[in-house]
Amino acid sequence: MRSVKVEDVLRGGYEGERVLLRGWVYRRRKTGGVAFVVLRDSSGILQCVAERERGEVYDIAKKVRIESSVEVCGTVRREDKAPGGYEVLLDDIRVVHMAEAFPINRYKSEEYLLDNRHLWLRSREMTAVMKIRSTVFGAIHEFFRENGYYEVQAPMFVGSAVEGGSTLFEVPYFDKKAYLTQSAQFYLEAFIYSLEKVYTVAPSFRAEKSRTRRHLTEFWHAEAEVAWYGNEDMMKDEELLMEHIVRRVLAERKSELEYLGRDLDRLRAVEAPFERMRYERLIEMARDIGVEISYGDDLGADEERAITKEFEKPVFVTHYPSETKPFYHRPDPENPSVVLCHDLLAPEGYGEIIGGGERIWKLDVLLQRIRSYGLNPDDYSMYIDLRRYGSVPHAGFGLGVDRAVMWIAGLDHINKAIAFPRTIRRLRP
Repeated sequence: MRSVKVEDVLRGGYEGERVLLRGWVYRRRKTGGVAFVVLRDSSGILQCVAERERGEVYDIAKKVRIESSVEVCGTVRREDKAPGGYEVLLDDIRVVHMAEAFPINRYKSEEYLLDNRHLWLRSREMTAVMKIRSTVFGAIHEFFRENGYYEVQAPMFVGSAVEGGSTLFEVPYFDKKAYLTQSAQFYLEAFIYSLEKVYTVAPSFRAEKSRTRRHLTEFWHAEAEVAWYGNEDMMKDEELLMEHIVRRVLAERKSELEYLGRDLDRLRAVEAPFERMRYERLIEMARDIGVEISYGDDLGADEERAITKEFEKPVFVTHYPSETKPFYHRPDPENPSVVLCHDLLAPEGYGEIIGGGERIWKLDVLLQRIRSYGLNPDDYSMYIDLRRYGSVPHAGFGLGVDRAVMWIAGLDHINKAIAFPRTIRRLRP
C-alpha cells in the first residue's frame, strides 16, 4: 500500500490501487447508507467514501468532525461526480485528533476571518494564495540569480530615515533610539561598490496611517541596486522581472488562479516591454477621465485606482516633479525640475507596485538636495561617504511583493495577499 498525496490520486495514476492518505476533514455528509468524507491535504481535496457495510469505518466517517486530522486507507476509483473525478472507497480510517467544533463557516465576516487568520489559513482560498505567493517569491530569486545579481542582507534596525521621518516606527535600542527599516536601499547602495548588482528580499516597515486596500505597515520588499545603470536600464530589468514572475505563476499555479476566479488572459498579456509615460502625460490622461489632479500632486490610492483601470498591462510613469520624490533621486540634467525616476503601475486598478530610478551620485548635488529637504547631513554620513570614494552612476528599485501578489491573484484587498497582515488597526494574530 502506497502513502500518497491527494494530487497524486487526482492525476489518475492510482486507479484500482489501495492507498494511504493523511490529512484533515474538509467536509463531511451522510446520504442513506454512505458516509462521505472530503479529505484535505496541502495538495488538494479528495472525496472518500465509507459504506454502511464497513461497520466501524462507516461509524467513524459519519461522526468525525470538520478539521479533525485523519489517516485513511482505501481503493482509488473513478467517479465523475466527485471533486477531481476520483474518490477512495475506504476500508480503514484512523482519527489522529478529533477536532473541537470548528469556529469558521461561510457566513463569517471578513473581520472575523482576519481575527482568526491562524485558522482561516486552512481555507482553499488562502491555500491558493499562499501557493501563488510562494511561486512569486521563488521567481524573484530565480530571476535575480539568473541575471547576475548577488543576494545580500541589510539590518532591520536603522539609525535614520530613508523615505521620511513621518513614517518611521521608533523602537528603544538600549540607551539610544532606533527605527525599523523603511527600505534596504542605502545599504544596497553600499554593496554595489564591490558586487555591482545586488538584491535583497526582506520586510520593510512604514508607519503610514493609511486604511486603503493596498497598504500594510509591515510588507515584503524586493529591492535591487546596480552600478553603472541609468533609469532606462533599471526599467528594462524590472519589466523582465515582472514578466518572469507572471509567466512562472501561470505555469505553476494555473489551477489556483482559476479557483480564485482570475482572468488568465489578462496575465498572459503581461509581456515586456511595458509602455513608458511621463508624469505630465499621466496627469493629462487622469483629467481626461475625470480625476481631479494637478501637476505637482502625488498620486494617491484613489487616483491610481481610477487611472490604472484604463491600463491593459503594467505602465511605467517617469520624470516626476522633484518635490514629489525623496531627496536621493537624481535631477534630470535636461530639466532639473523633474527627477530620473519611475513608478510601475499595475493595471486593472491595482496601482503602484514598483518605485525606482537613478540615484544622485555626485557629492555636491546630494548635499544640496539633503539641505533643501531640511534634513541634517550628519544623519546620512554613511550615504554621503559613498559619494566621496569612487562614486559611480547607479540606479535601483523596490518591489512591493504583497502588492504584486494581490494584483497577480486578482485579490480585492492586500490583507488577502499575506498570511498575517499588519495594518494601522491590526497587530494580531
